[in-house]
Amino acid sequence: MTSHLQSLPALLPRRLAWLGLLLLLLTASGLVQAQVVGQVTHLSGVLTARHADGTRAVLSVKSAILQGDTLITERETYTRVKFIDNAEIVLRPGTEVAVNKYIYDEKKPENDSVAIGLVKGGLRAVTGLVGKRNHEAVNFDTPTATIGIRGTHFGALFCQADCGGIPTPSGQAPADGLHVDVASGAILVSNAGGAQLFNAGQFGYVSGPLQPPVVVPANIGVPVTMPPAISSNTNNGMQKLGAASAPDCVVH
Repeated sequence: MTSHLQSLPALLPRRLAWLGLLLLLLTASGLVQAQVVGQVTHLSGVLTARHADGTRAVLSVKSAILQGDTLITERETYTRVKFIDNAEIVLRPGTEVAVNKYIYDEKKPENDSVAIGLVKGGLRAVTGLVGKRNHEAVNFDTPTATIGIRGTHFGALFCQADCGGIPTPSGQAPADGLHVDVASGAILVSNAGGAQLFNAGQFGYVSGPLQPPVVVPANIGVPVTMPPAISSNTNNGMQKLGAASAPDCVVH
């Protein structure tokens, strides 16, 4: 018995090495996959996903969105993504959005957690079941502020000298920083400079991470608009998310 116990420390590293090799083989064969959290439902143009492992995939309608994916729309590309809790986002051209976390536990709302990062560009978002039952579980992070939702349909646009083609009421290019507008519900925008609640019909602006969010008049607010073919919602909220397909083309 003593000899067997003495041999365990020597065997343990070997067994761990075999387990690591097995996990690597399973991952390479596709048997271990990242969690599917959404699906592309509308697409006009080229949409790319950068997966958490660094690989890239060119997506199409019905392609799967995985937790950890960063979605990138090319020039003149619009796309719409539906998530497992019926939430939806529509992305503008030149947008980069990171699906950092998307956890929806149907039976345990306390486990819900959604974290989406708007790295650049613009989006419109409609709250799903997570946001309706657990407001604090959903956050949209941007370089200048964090957007918390309150049962919401809102738009967000982050400009960094790249919004020259976006129309505004004044005809001038939107100022650099974060622009938001609320169609329904409310959003709470906060950063190191402060916090501001924006209700339906209001527009907001955040110039930088240290400047507080401010309400701006509707006549100078920047609405985030999308083509009707992409932004119109024919789903009544009861439709189940279809089986998401694997990406058609993977780029390493």
